Amino acid sequence: MSAFTGLNPAPIWNYFEKICKIPRLSKNEGRIRQYILDFAVRNNLEVKEDKIGNILITRPPSPGMKNRKTVVLQSHMDMVGEKNADYPHDWSVDPIIPVVQNGWVSAKGTTLGADDGIGLASQLAVLSDKYLKEGKIECLFTVDEESGMTGAVNLKPDFFTGKILINLDSEDEGILFIGCAGGMDTIGTMKYRATPPDRKHSALEISLTGLHGGHSGDEIHKGYGNSIKIMNRLLWNLSNHFEISVSYFNGGNLRNAIPREAFSAIAVEKSDTEEIKNYIESFYSTILEEYGDLEKDLKIKVRDTDLPDYVMDKENQSKLLSSLTCCPHGAIAWSKDMDDLVETSTNLASVKFGGDGTIKIATTQRSSIESSKHDVASMVEACLKLAGAEVVHSEGYPGWRPNMNSEILKITRNSYKKLFGHEPLVRAIHAGLECGLIYEKFKGIDMISFGPTIRGPHTPEEKIEIETVQMFWNLLKEVLSNIPLQQK
Repeated sequence: MSAFTGLNPAPIWNYFEKICKIPRLSKNEGRIRQYILDFAVRNNLEVKEDKIGNILITRPPSPGMKNRKTVVLQSHMDMVGEKNADYPHDWSVDPIIPVVQNGWVSAKGTTLGADDGIGLASQLAVLSDKYLKEGKIECLFTVDEESGMTGAVNLKPDFFTGKILINLDSEDEGILFIGCAGGMDTIGTMKYRATPPDRKHSALEISLTGLHGGHSGDEIHKGYGNSIKIMNRLLWNLSNHFEISVSYFNGGNLRNAIPREAFSAIAVEKSDTEEIKNYIESFYSTILEEYGDLEKDLKIKVRDTDLPDYVMDKENQSKLLSSLTCCPHGAIAWSKDMDDLVETSTNLASVKFGGDGTIKIATTQRSSIESSKHDVASMVEACLKLAGAEVVHSEGYPGWRPNMNSEILKITRNSYKKLFGHEPLVRAIHAGLECGLIYEKFKGIDMISFGPTIRGPHTPEEKIEIETVQMFWNLLKEVLSNIPLQQK
């Protein structure tokens, strides 16, 4: 029996269940693209695909609705694949296992992919609904949103015709989004000399797990722990009290997720082993006290391990730990125009030791002000250069400037109030939406973004509130039914 049996709206949950069975990590969307293309053929709908893999399916207007303005519904096909360290899951073949509990849907051991699988499901539900009465609808499915927005970057200005776009990639029911931050990546690559450890030393392996993690835009201001910053703080403190040699330090995986886990190994003098273990236990207690209930599942464990073949040379070890200590993470500035909106932030996303004597440090910057985005990227660059790293910046993507006079905003606000009896909130979002790139390419387009409530995106704690999916579906249908006539 389906995990979604009895859930409403049935069309969305039916499609979402099918989507959960299809692997679709960023840059590996081949199977979900084929599913969408086959869907269009089965439903006798016009479909086209561009060179990068974006898909557009067109639903013709209902009888008597030919003169309505065309609406574009937009979501992205890919998802973030994060899993608990002890959960076996092969993202190339294994399906997501949905779990329904206490009014929410989550996944067993992994991200759920409601970001943006629920947007995909709603598009398919609209396209296949025989009872909806609306004008022409173009459903735009983009690729690779989560790891660089390359689908939106490569959209051609003639790929769709609509001048109204509804983005289905928001995560807060009751909030209408009319703006978003721009973003960019700053990547540092440093080298170190691999040297053999003293064979009389012993080795310890340290693991840090159980942090909340979260979306590096939506949740960057919530104070969740960054596994890289905490592990680095521990290694920095140990290096100031004991003679240690770092063998490896790996933390984080994705540029747009706050890192949840980090792992390291160190070589130490045998006489210091027990004292170092006690120090780590004391450090663990300190961190638990600092974060309180915010990170109550945090675990720091240490165990004996085999002495490694190589460790970092002392000079570059000191540079790495110093660089990561100074590297900023979190909210940098708050908006002067909109209450409770982060204006500028940076995420220390991952540190990876390579097998070739290199270390790659990945970070992401976001801001609703273009100059501030580049300023915080320069701050990060300066810290990375302390480690002698070669630093490169991505081209990035632009923000989406709010328009309080938007026609689709007025329609959606009125529709929301009619359905639910109160005004929705209208906000900008600190996360990056494809709307910024679309706005830049399709001059004059009128856009809005809304969706159901999703919590913990980009983490195995991701979950979607069932009740709000029905509300989202009702709002989407109501908005589509109130699109005005084309101007003659």
